[in-house]
Parts: sequence; C-alpha cells; structure tokens
Amino acid sequence: MASPAHEKVVAALAPLGIDYEILPCDPDMADTEVFCRQYDIPLDCSANTILVVGKSGAKGYAACVLLADSRLDVNKVVRKKLGVRRISFASAEETVEMTGMIIGGVTPLPLPDDVPLWVDARVMEAPYIILGGGDRATKLKISPELFHKLPNTEIVEGLAKVRPEPAE
Repeated sequence: MASPAHEKVVAALAPLGIDYEILPCDPDMADTEVFCRQYDIPLDCSANTILVVGKSGAKGYAACVLLADSRLDVNKVVRKKLGVRRISFASAEETVEMTGMIIGGVTPLPLPDDVPLWVDARVMEAPYIILGGGDRATKLKISPELFHKLPNTEIVEGLAKVRPEPAE
C-alpha cells in the first residue's frame, strides 16, 4: 500500500505530462549511496533533494537538488542565494514539517509554494535521474526535464561541487 506522501507525489506528477517509472525500494536501502550500490544506479544519475534553512534574520527555506556524486555548496552559493549569514541543513523534523516527507524519500514535488527549488545545473545533463518517491519505499526514475515543468524552480550553475574520489 502506498503512503500518503507517495500518493501526493504521484498526484503532483499527473498534470505534468512527463513519463516516469516508480521503482520499489527496500526502506532500509533508501539512503542514496546504499540505494545506488544495492540497485546498481550510478551516483551521477541519482539526485538528492535537500532542504536548507536560513538561521539569521527571517527564517527561510529552500529545497536543493543535486547529484549524489556532489556536495551542496551551502556556505557560498546556497547561503548567498537565500540571503542569510548563517545556514544549515533542515533537521529531519523540519523536513517532515515542511514537506510531509521523511529523509530518504524527499522529492522536489509537491513542495510548499513559498519554498524555492534550486537545481544544480549538472542534474540537467543526466540521461535520467532517480529521485525520492515521497517515502522510503519508492523512488522515481524520471527525466531531468521535470524541472522545466515545476513552478518556483531555478537551474543554478555551481550549486553543488563534485566530491573528490576517495583515495584507495
């Protein structure tokens, strides 16, 4: 049985007219790197949606989408775009409160209207992306063209930086 969060995601996809595939996922394997290893998905085709929160001045949120082989440039690009001096990742509790989704299933739709969606430009180069499905038991395989159809979305060059390969 699908979770209410997953049902909201599917309902938000319906009017967009974009093809997608729902991939079942063992909830214990939903965290990105574990998921990619378990299901043989390249890190540069798996996209994370991360909620950030400004900590100085008026509290503001933004959702950021980046490839799993990258790190969000929180202290420079994201902080400046949000217009705050201090920024952090939203807690698991804040993420549920703002999105209705739990970590490991967060996806960029549907988001509250007042939360901007910033997508790292490298995401748009992927042949397809895997996103959270709204819960830890599902993922979505979809074209990055999705982001051209979502409101309040901006493609941002340099939002994330590719992580260096670990030394062996």
